[in-house]
Amino acid sequence: MPSLKDLKNRIESVKSTRKITKAMQMVAAAKLRRAQDAAESARPYAERFNAVLAGLAASVGDSDSAPKLLTGTGKDDVHLLVVMTAERGLCGGFNANIAKLAKNHAAKLKGQGKTVKILTVGKKGRDSMRRDYGDLFVGHVDLTEVKRVGYTDAQGIARDILNRFDDGEFDVATIFYSEFVNVVSQIPTAQQIIPADYDTADEGDSDGSTTLYDYEPDEEAILADLLPRGVATQIFTALLENAASEQGARMSAMDNATRNAGEMIDKLTIEYNRSRQAVITNELIEIISGAEAL
Repeated sequence: MPSLKDLKNRIESVKSTRKITKAMQMVAAAKLRRAQDAAESARPYAERFNAVLAGLAASVGDSDSAPKLLTGTGKDDVHLLVVMTAERGLCGGFNANIAKLAKNHAAKLKGQGKTVKILTVGKKGRDSMRRDYGDLFVGHVDLTEVKRVGYTDAQGIARDILNRFDDGEFDVATIFYSEFVNVVSQIPTAQQIIPADYDTADEGDSDGSTTLYDYEPDEEAILADLLPRGVATQIFTALLENAASEQGARMSAMDNATRNAGEMIDKLTIEYNRSRQAVITNELIEIISGAEAL
């Protein structure tokens, strides 16, 4: 049975931990507001940008003059998995869920006889993936010094991926990130970015008619310029979604930790009071026994 001093020290230790988790919860709540606004503001632009590219892609089709980023290399033997996680932990299962989705995808591809290469963004994903797939790593992007994710960061990642594609290092590229829904819900998501995969189901006007456009220059030239920007836009959107998801997950995790610390303090306090009462009772018994012996 622990002594009164041990229990008292443990109570003070848990109280200190609760102060830290409470402070982290408040910081995450403040950062979440900005990150959520940024993610939600980027969605309409990304959706409309993808819709324009979808219309261009539909008009070009599979012609020989279509850009390579749209048609691909004609095979899917080598896959590049871009695993995007946070640089820091203490955010519940946020990082683990993204890594798990990427691991399952990698295992599926390897089971099909495909070659898998992994590019990580964020050291938590790198640490998690390294244990099982460290031999498949081809690069890492460190955003530790980045206080707030910007479009230039996405451009740097996109430039690295596009250079690898131009050098023939892979056939298909897929990014893994977490889509922000709310504070308690973040959805791990896999999205193919090379070759470009655009949904044309919603293309057209709201009344169901399809608008025809004349492009100058031609569609192939426009796509050749816009597709690399599309890759950067998708990566930037994923980074913003990740930033909001990370803060939401951290806020939720720290709230749970704070409540658990409070419950532990209550239990330890009860145990401390019972032990203290037992000590006092023993002392009284000894005093009474001594008095009766006299």
